[in-house]
Amino acid sequence: MTDILVRHDGPIATVVINRPKLRNAISLAMWTEIARVTERLAKDDSVRAIVYRGAGRDAFASGADISEFRENRKDTATALRYNEQTGAAYRGIHDCPKPTVAMIFGFCMGGAMAIAMACDLRFAAEGSKFGIPAAKLNIIYPADPVGQLVDLVGPAYARDILYSARTVGDREALAMGFIQRLLPPDELEAYTYDYLRQVAENAPGSVRGSKLTIQYCLQGLNGERRKRLTELAIEAFESEDYREGTRAFLEKRAPKFQGR
Repeated sequence: MTDILVRHDGPIATVVINRPKLRNAISLAMWTEIARVTERLAKDDSVRAIVYRGAGRDAFASGADISEFRENRKDTATALRYNEQTGAAYRGIHDCPKPTVAMIFGFCMGGAMAIAMACDLRFAAEGSKFGIPAAKLNIIYPADPVGQLVDLVGPAYARDILYSARTVGDREALAMGFIQRLLPPDELEAYTYDYLRQVAENAPGSVRGSKLTIQYCLQGLNGERRKRLTELAIEAFESEDYREGTRAFLEKRAPKFQGR
């Protein structure tokens, strides 16, 4: 059985964390594979959006496979290597130029929270549960996921979640802004893919540019970043997709964007 699956449905790719008997606990090899497949999908022009999910409906993922820690985090050297590989997975998702959605059923804990936070949006089924139990293991969570948590829920809720290591219910996660949609379990899949099909019909250059603009706004708009955004805006204006969008608007029809 492959622990990380990739499925394609037209322009939408789905990355599946596939260890349902262990609530999709993520092994070190799986972290490495998540980074690898994300990099590949980011470069695939046929893919316009990516979904991350767990197999089944019991868990998005219960977090890192702690049973491996005695070997893979047994000393400083192995812990640093472990953090490098998990960090590569988080950064790969966060920096992916394409829209990403975490589709969450059930438990989303620890490292799985970091994967979900690295995605652009989080859609969850009713009954989902969230938490970062690092304080129960004497682990200091990495700066990048903590920064993403602060961006999503603010510093007070971030402190609450990290200090207490408590489990957050679905309604509270929605109220604090961690998730953007909360749906009945039988409706979540259809809603997620319908939403992303709508996104995929839009001009990919515009969507990609919007994602980068938001990232730069969060990171700080310095001169270099402003220059890059100006370059992207000019590229979009000079593109065939811009001409197609204008023609379609005037002809009162749906545009057909080619990504060029």
